[in-house]
Amino acid sequence: MATYDVVIKNGRVMDPESGFDKLANVGISGGTVQALSSEALQGNEELDATGHVVAPGFIDLHSHGQDDENYRIQAQDGVTTALELEVGTDDVDRWYGIREGRALINFGASAGHIPSRMKVLKDPGSFLPMGDAAHRHATEQEVGEILQLIERGLQRGGLAVGFGLQYTPGASRPEAIEAFKLGAKYNAPCHIHIRGMGPVEGVGGVEALEEAIAAAFITGAPLHVVHISSVGLSITEKLLELVGQAKERGLDITTECYPYTAGMSGIESAIFDEGWQERLGVGFDGLTWPDSGEPLTASTFAEYREKTGMVVVHFIPESQMDAAVSSPLTAIATDGYLRNGAGHPRTAGTYARVLGHYVRETKKLSLMDVLRKSAFMPAQRLEVRAPAFKNKGRVRAGADADLAVFGPETVIDKSTYKQPNLPSVGFRHVLVKGVPVVRDGELQEGVAPGKGVRAPVS
Repeated sequence: MATYDVVIKNGRVMDPESGFDKLANVGISGGTVQALSSEALQGNEELDATGHVVAPGFIDLHSHGQDDENYRIQAQDGVTTALELEVGTDDVDRWYGIREGRALINFGASAGHIPSRMKVLKDPGSFLPMGDAAHRHATEQEVGEILQLIERGLQRGGLAVGFGLQYTPGASRPEAIEAFKLGAKYNAPCHIHIRGMGPVEGVGGVEALEEAIAAAFITGAPLHVVHISSVGLSITEKLLELVGQAKERGLDITTECYPYTAGMSGIESAIFDEGWQERLGVGFDGLTWPDSGEPLTASTFAEYREKTGMVVVHFIPESQMDAAVSSPLTAIATDGYLRNGAGHPRTAGTYARVLGHYVRETKKLSLMDVLRKSAFMPAQRLEVRAPAFKNKGRVRAGADADLAVFGPETVIDKSTYKQPNLPSVGFRHVLVKGVPVVRDGELQEGVAPGKGVRAPVS
């Protein structure tokens, strides 16, 4: 009998690619799944999965918290690959180099329009623009320099082109189309936070989605619309309808959502420029400061906008959130970010919440639905651009041994708006490239098996 590096014993193995759903043992060697068998397998290390599901580890397409604090909390929620694809980076080599050999889980980034615009227009913001990159039209020369940075990032293996047009209202539609052309040239999906949100006429979600769909049709670029419920707000179902219709007519379009009625963004950003109450459909009492949990007032809003930082925004109707999570069009992604324990509960709890609430409690989704939305759909979105994803999001021989083992009757989120860094429960084992990063429910110290996932580098 062959001896594997690791054997996961007696679990319910579920593969969303093939529909495989059986009790089986999983043999892992060299960081990949080597065997699925109903017969006993022998391993140097054996992990018991009796009564648990063995699933592909989750691929988070929208994870801003790209550091150890965030990787640790996400691993405890079943995430094995966390990707910064909305904002991205202006220096792909440097971004990956900082994390290589130090990461608990896999990681990756896009070539970002936002940071490239910030660099060229010398914006004083740290993560999101707050000066010229947000508000000023770029000159023809500046647009050329922005595009050069994006193209260099794609040549160096950036997974996508990242956009946040609501954060850069000064970016013209022609500028955005030129960046979409780079997505088409390199077969890189354009991950876009669209220019507007909600039902506001002229600058709302419908017009903003139309802009993105038109740019994709004009250029031939693949399109991914980020967090559709937090740009759709009360008209999320209408935006989902538009996505579905564009898809039916042959556009390569996908989207994502998270299972919370609040979002979070930089209070200094253009989202909170004058008129934000109308655009977002909330007042000051709909904003809370993560560090203290306090609702804001006119005076504290002004104070924190000067100070800068993230603010939680309670603005998504529950019915629209449910529609997004339940839709077959959406992948699940967190839009997560924690800093020193403060932030939004979605960073720590997104996947356990979908498994616990939407599968077990309300039965709006099946287990296989959630595995498809959390692992297989994200891998499919990226595998044309980055073939490494053809072996992620699956449980089969030859696939990467990025696996989440959880109890379907116990998995649930614990994070809250007051305590956003509470880890989920119910994940018994989580493996990255065959290395347990969570074993018997305990986060493992002293391991860093995470690898940067890139498109081919030229």
